[in-house]
Amino acid sequence: MTAAPQPRRLVVVGASATGLAVVEEVRRRGFTGEVTLIGDEPGLPYDRPPLSKQLLAGEWETDRLLLRPGEQWEALGVTHLPGTAAVGLDTQARLVRLADGTTREYDALVIATGAVAMHPVSLGVGLAGSQVLRNLPDALRLRDALTQGSRLAVVGAGFVGAEAAAVARGMGVPVTMVDPLALPMVGVLGEEVAQMLAERHRAAGVDLRCGVGVTEVLSEAGRTTGVALDDGSVVDATNVLVAVGARPAVGWLADSGVPLGDRTRDGVEGVLCDKAGRAGEGIWAAGDVAAWFDPASGRHRRSEHRLAATEEGRAVAAALLGAEPPAPSLPYFWSDQYDLKLQSYGTTGRDMAFTVVEGSLSEGRFIGVYGHRDSDGRPSTVDGVLGNGMARSLRTWRQAVLDRAAWPAAAPSAA
Repeated sequence: MTAAPQPRRLVVVGASATGLAVVEEVRRRGFTGEVTLIGDEPGLPYDRPPLSKQLLAGEWETDRLLLRPGEQWEALGVTHLPGTAAVGLDTQARLVRLADGTTREYDALVIATGAVAMHPVSLGVGLAGSQVLRNLPDALRLRDALTQGSRLAVVGAGFVGAEAAAVARGMGVPVTMVDPLALPMVGVLGEEVAQMLAERHRAAGVDLRCGVGVTEVLSEAGRTTGVALDDGSVVDATNVLVAVGARPAVGWLADSGVPLGDRTRDGVEGVLCDKAGRAGEGIWAAGDVAAWFDPASGRHRRSEHRLAATEEGRAVAAALLGAEPPAPSLPYFWSDQYDLKLQSYGTTGRDMAFTVVEGSLSEGRFIGVYGHRDSDGRPSTVDGVLGNGMARSLRTWRQAVLDRAAWPAAAPSAA
């Protein structure tokens, strides 16, 4: 069989962790063709997870966020186009259209535009003091507000909302956190760990309002004054952080012919790819924007965690060069809140069985395992692990997830 010719011109749209992983990996594998990296933000690519942690808390300044210093970029031999948004794609002519009116031709294209934070109109779009937290300007604007005697309302108790609430309380800012679900981060942590997290927030002084939604952001003279809740109450706030999730950044792909997921039809949004990240002839997608096909479930899935961004970028880099992609590692996430550094490997979630196997939730030092339920409602294997304060044990249980070890015999299987 004749090997497919390697591309001469690679264009990567999206200059964050995923885009960087692509260009570094192709160079590492010996690709000598043209590489263009297009990003809609100014400056060099930076890491996003610290935005709601170290940067927001004032522990880091912006230079510590850089994924690579400038001299390393020069060594890569990449044409970097910062502050340049992609606005269209012609798959027939193999052209990426840019906001400045120019185009870029490609033989291989990687879509790595990530996701955009959702900010519903009813939650104060355009109001001073109402914002999302997705990029560096967002984080700096919120940090400035937190240092000026603000009162913060956080709408959404997921990763970003809960982490930002913890940072704000550490700065002495009064915080109210609102979420329609029963507990913070319950969807990913499950009820038992989420209950422990809720207690930590309350102990730190957060006014936690779970099981209630926000109907509107209140304002006066164009400035946020609070939020109205669907139980009839009002929360006074000088600043509102809207942390209700993010959607894949695919608007620029409209009418391009690139397959895009529909939540109702496909159960997922984003660029629909095969199991190797290929979305069409000469087109791949990776990171938050991509929904890769999962043969085990027969469905497309998105992985929005930091490690996946890098690994998917490396995988598509190998694939577009005709090489075997590296084996993926376990899904991984972490979240810093107060004295907690929650770390997880594998799959976790509210609908899975959960049990603590070491330590205790009440003490805050623990290892807990998750398992998918069989047809009889019981788990048979360890499919995920979550821990805090027990790093050595966490590594042991990470291996148990890799081995798909049997569910602990003495462990209950209650969710």
